[in-house]
Amino acid sequence: MIFRSILAFLAASFTFSAAQAQQLAVEFALKGADGTPIANHKLTADLAERAAKLPGTAVTGNPDGDVTLMQFYDLNCPFCRRAAQDIDELVKSDSNLRMVFVPYPILSSHSVEGGRVEIALLEMGAKQFIEFRQRIYKTRGTIDGARSLAVVKEMEIDPMKVIEIANLQQITDILKAHAQLASAAKLFATPSYIVADVAIVGHPGPKTLRDVVSSARKCKAVVC
Repeated sequence: MIFRSILAFLAASFTFSAAQAQQLAVEFALKGADGTPIANHKLTADLAERAAKLPGTAVTGNPDGDVTLMQFYDLNCPFCRRAAQDIDELVKSDSNLRMVFVPYPILSSHSVEGGRVEIALLEMGAKQFIEFRQRIYKTRGTIDGARSLAVVKEMEIDPMKVIEIANLQQITDILKAHAQLASAAKLFATPSYIVADVAIVGHPGPKTLRDVVSSARKCKAVVC
């Protein structure tokens, strides 16, 4: 099994120091379940347009929904795993939500391997991507290439075909595009979100996400 690693590039794209992270703005009054303010900021028009055109993303929920929520995540991020259930429940409860998943494997080379498999499956079809996501989060331990391909086999998909696609230069280019946008948008944590042209850094919890989506629908802003 050969997976081209671009971890060094991703790490270079992820340019925030701890001090810079602490200085991220709380531009809108968003709070987590415990009342802690959630870092968020308005994106420039250019970044918002880049996000809308980002390649290698998986759309679920209602493709024609009136609100788009993008999640940037790493398969080995424990907070992303916990957030997955909140996102699934939100999609099920909101028939007009367009949910967009953006693989952003930044934590390790293992994450990059898993991210390559994810995007390879996406190239084969969105249904395969969604099924893989549901299955992989039911596993325990580090998600790497081997674990990802084991899930691929369970899905009765040819793992050699997946490896072939995963090693393509276009997959590398997609991961680079995700990393470059995330860095430019100051998404220093996983998961992070973009909705109504606002970046939300970290998982705010299910209630806040529902409220944000509701506000975006009502007044095209995260807070009305």
